[in-house]
Amino acid sequence: MPRTAAGVDVEDLLVRVKNGADAELAEARVRVMAALRRLARCVGCESKERLASIEALSSIVRSLSRDVDETREAIALLLDLSDIPQVRQRIGRIKGSIVMLVTLRNAHEPGTHDDAEKLLHMLSSNPQNVLLMAEAGYFRPLIHYLKEGSDMNKILMATAISKMFLSEPMKSSLGEDGAVEPLVEMFKSGNLEAKHSALGALLNLSSSLQNAEILINSGITGPLLQLLFSVTSVLMTLREPASAILAAIAQSERILLHKDVAPQMLSLLNLSSPVIQLHLLRALNSISGHTNAKRARAKIRQNGGVQLLLPFLTEKNIDIKIAALNFISNLSKDASQELAEQIRDTHLNIFVKIISSPTSGNEKAAAIGILSNLPVTDKKITELLTEANLLPLLISLLETNITAPLTPLRTSLLEGIAGVLIRFTVPWDKKLQSLAVGHGVVPCLVKLLSEGSIKAKSKAATSLAQLSQNSLALRKTKLPRWLCVAPSAETYCLVHNSQCTVKSTFCLVKAGAVSPLIQILEDDNREADGAVLEALATLMQDEIWENGSKVIEKTSGVHALLRIAEAGNSTSQEKAIWMLERIFRLEAHRERYGEIAQALLIDLAQKGDPILKPMIGKILAHLELLQTQSSYF
Repeated sequence: MPRTAAGVDVEDLLVRVKNGADAELAEARVRVMAALRRLARCVGCESKERLASIEALSSIVRSLSRDVDETREAIALLLDLSDIPQVRQRIGRIKGSIVMLVTLRNAHEPGTHDDAEKLLHMLSSNPQNVLLMAEAGYFRPLIHYLKEGSDMNKILMATAISKMFLSEPMKSSLGEDGAVEPLVEMFKSGNLEAKHSALGALLNLSSSLQNAEILINSGITGPLLQLLFSVTSVLMTLREPASAILAAIAQSERILLHKDVAPQMLSLLNLSSPVIQLHLLRALNSISGHTNAKRARAKIRQNGGVQLLLPFLTEKNIDIKIAALNFISNLSKDASQELAEQIRDTHLNIFVKIISSPTSGNEKAAAIGILSNLPVTDKKITELLTEANLLPLLISLLETNITAPLTPLRTSLLEGIAGVLIRFTVPWDKKLQSLAVGHGVVPCLVKLLSEGSIKAKSKAATSLAQLSQNSLALRKTKLPRWLCVAPSAETYCLVHNSQCTVKSTFCLVKAGAVSPLIQILEDDNREADGAVLEALATLMQDEIWENGSKVIEKTSGVHALLRIAEAGNSTSQEKAIWMLERIFRLEAHRERYGEIAQALLIDLAQKGDPILKPMIGKILAHLELLQTQSSYF
């Protein structure tokens, strides 16, 4: 065929491809595309050169988004043409071409997936195409350049990652496919430009917890800290991203394996700029907040962590102040007495001022968290906080947040407030209890039993238990010797056999607390069982156990107690069985629940904690399944 004729054929066919948009022309376009493929196989022909033009390639690329058969022919044609270097460059410059090829590769359609992958591999010889593939979410060629490319191309790829918007799945995909390790190596051994681009890329990837673990395993923590300690002026620009990466990877509990990291960060605090200080504080806060961080917290305290942090309470940078407050709160979790010895009146006043001021919720939550960790037995702290009118501030804050939408901040606030209220309801100070009840603490505590997190529920139950411990004594001191009128049915309490109100006797029954307390026992989370049982047990003291048993039984409490006897921890089991023994002293309860209880109780007697056997023996004796003085127990 003459070159001109071939040329006319090619142009004619391309016009048909370009203009054939109607659905009925689809089959015709497939035939046209097949004809073009035959022409493309003509090595050295003018037709192949004409197909390699940008206009021709653009028409072929448009066919990638059409009918399946046409797409298959189009991608095969592009693959045939891609042995020409200029074609590989031109395809990448056609808008949307790389995105379409990545989409076809990811679709895993027979006949197109393999060809799309082959074509992408060929196009990856051009670094600019590789960047477009990465933007489309196909990272394998980019990772290959990070591992095998020239120093210049490695920097190009790392810089691209640092500037790219990456979703969490994209970050995870990069980590899984091996992007992290070569970037760490670039940071460790590259020149200044390589270090800078590598840190930028790692910072973008490090917010993924999965990548944080890869980073820690790669041994990056030591070099990052060395960089922060460095006084070399050319490295100063690297310190901020280095500290930000430390803050990110500290969210992984694996950081605890590096025991010297936290003390080193602590020693850097006062030597750093505000931006780096903030990153270090956030890193330390994450480390100290991990579930298994008890030893890490102790080591930080031994290194003077609390004393180092207290000056930050007056910091003007609000983010640094909040980070320091959160860090102190975490450090005080298992060292309340140690913290109390270092906290001065001025610090307590700062905490109260934060709570009373229109500051951010995060700042309030952190300050309240610290106060909740101080020992409730420290009367001096209690007096100072009472004189500072903290109690009404907390109750007002509790009332505002208890019905608000559930958020991590609201959860933190409610847990902290519930913790501080334990101080104002201690059983040895009835005057303080009256003050708290007078400010309306009881309705808030009862509301927390239903609305709060399991930790808030547990703390609220502890406060209610402390108040209820004194109900019997308050009833005795307030019983009149004679009555001019019959007692009010509204205020008469069956359990305490007297006129009870929340304000006068702190009565759990009149507070409406029994039902929500039992509901917590019926839920699946067992964390609050101990506190709830302590509260309910106050209704079963020696003088009132019979009526207390009736109230608990009436509120479906027997089933809940049997559940705890079966599934609770040893302390909760012991308390539940103590209560069940009293409940089963009553014939009505034996008749109603004896049959369902006996199998569980016998099993517990045989397989459970030996300390439970004597009390279980008493219950089985009540149920007439065992002699009261049986030698079995």
